[in-house]
Amino acid sequence: MTRSATRERLFAAAIELIAESGLAATTVDQIAARAGVAKGTVYYNFGSKAELFSALLEFGVERLAATLRDAVAGRPPLEALEAAVAAELAFIGEHEPFARLLIAETWRSGGDWQRAARLIRERAVEVLAGALRDAVAAGVLRRDLDVATAASAVFGMVLTVALDWRALQPERPVDDVRATLMDLLRGRLVP
Repeated sequence: MTRSATRERLFAAAIELIAESGLAATTVDQIAARAGVAKGTVYYNFGSKAELFSALLEFGVERLAATLRDAVAGRPPLEALEAAVAAELAFIGEHEPFARLLIAETWRSGGDWQRAARLIRERAVEVLAGALRDAVAAGVLRRDLDVATAASAVFGMVLTVALDWRALQPERPVDDVRATLMDLLRGRLVP
């Protein structure tokens, strides 16, 4: 198995365990066992549990950002924004344990939350900000839009709604959830 494949197995195991029990309660022994590797393999690849978590966060956020970048590529501004929202919703639906980890561990007291927040903003939220900037430049959104805040708001809205959907309404079709998000995005809340 390649080092990249081993790291991905360790990431998958760590995501599952941290989502189940939290970072503090998850041990390197548990991660190694879940990944089907020796404990030394974890240390060889990451050096420590903290380094594993840091690399895991970067890996997951980059995968999310790549998904968003692929969704917006080559689309007109508003269509790109809607595609990014749909892609974020789908990503969270497919990678729910990572999304829960993102919420629970990224913002917890005592964690390296500022680095994590910066990483999310620079990689994932920035894709939404780019789509919003393009929409402003094209004249389809107002010129005085606070793009940075709007991008964070859209990202957070989708993340929160997606986790609510997966945790409390898993039987609800994703198309219904996406339609409501699009109505919110388009400002179609009045009859």
